[in-house]
Amino acid sequence: MQFNQAMIDEFTLLAKFPRESKMQGIKLHSNADNSMQSAAQRLFDKGIIDSPDGGYLTELGLDLIEHVTILHSALRE
Repeated sequence: MQFNQAMIDEFTLLAKFPRESKMQGIKLHSNADNSMQSAAQRLFDKGIIDSPDGGYLTELGLDLIEHVTILHSALRE
């Protein structure tokens, strides 16, 4: 199993979502990095976020952010 750059970009974007509240989201601006805009679109297409420019995490997204947080904590130096 390998992580490709698209997956890493999706992990990176997911990690930007606030974890303190379901009622907080993010908004990608039109001048955001192309890789983050593409990642947001893919996450939206997969039903992980509710808007192609960020928005809020769906129930699936809320589950995944817990896993991303665990991976980040385990792998950081």
